[in-house]
Amino acid sequence: MTIEVLKPGALSTFQDLGRIGHQHNGIPVSGVMDERSHRLACMLVGNAPSQATLEVTLLGPTLKFEAPAVIAVCGADLSATLGGNTLPLGTQVSVAAGDLLSFGKRASGLRAYIAVAGGYALQPVMGSTSTYVRGGFGGAQGRPLQKGDRIALGPAATGTPSVDANGFMFPKEVQRPSGTPLRIVPGREWQAFEPCAHRAMAEQAFRVSPRSDRMGYRLEGEPLRLLQALELQSEAVSFGTVQVPPDGFPIVLMADRQTTGGYPRIANVATVDLPRLAQVMAGDELRFEWITLDAAQKLAVVQGEIFRMMEAGRGVH
Repeated sequence: MTIEVLKPGALSTFQDLGRIGHQHNGIPVSGVMDERSHRLACMLVGNAPSQATLEVTLLGPTLKFEAPAVIAVCGADLSATLGGNTLPLGTQVSVAAGDLLSFGKRASGLRAYIAVAGGYALQPVMGSTSTYVRGGFGGAQGRPLQKGDRIALGPAATGTPSVDANGFMFPKEVQRPSGTPLRIVPGREWQAFEPCAHRAMAEQAFRVSPRSDRMGYRLEGEPLRLLQALELQSEAVSFGTVQVPPDGFPIVLMADRQTTGGYPRIANVATVDLPRLAQVMAGDELRFEWITLDAAQKLAVVQGEIFRMMEAGRGVH
């Protein structure tokens, strides 16, 4: 069972939950940018969340299915169609041999996730099938899809349940509407910044720079200033770390982030808001809101419990 790539899209890469346990060797975690959409797509087709989805960015691919399959698309609304008909997001859909999955004009969001029952037949590298383009490994030969690629599929489990994501709603305190402020907690060097920098993080609108990518989002706005110059050793960073280089313009580290960083860290984006951040485009405005570390951890626990209940309820493991 294979899929033929007729058009590759702007940036289509296979991603799973990331390459865990190798940062001490300088290997980035990578993985999906929007974990919530990835896990929903996997659940809808009966796959484990550890299996890869195809993460497509802004301009989606055109894929020809050479055998029947069951698929789900979650995340951004990129006007997906199947066989020329509108394909609804967050719903399990049966695909016939010869059907074309295509994408059109972006309606909302930035990244969509395509899951296929049985998963994609990919060779793991260091325990993960995630694509790390800068390193040239993982996924499909360590690169985005190209025209003419053929994607092999794994065998689908029998009796895949018919479900849709609309039956699995996150509490509003976990999944807030797009456009609401992203929640942040103070970073390790928070106290080294001027009080006006603390206020600016909560009061001003930042614009996402065109120089943003899967490694980091560069933000434009009022520069954030330190009380005095700092000399820091490089230390571990994480998905959502907000670093501030000498020019004062913050960078939010994303899935393909480096393993360490030497810039002062004013904040960290709460885990539950990283999926919303992943759907923001260059040129969009971002606003932030300070919360406590305890509040952020409680929200992460709630989201994790919801994922576990969803996946256990559908026999996903």
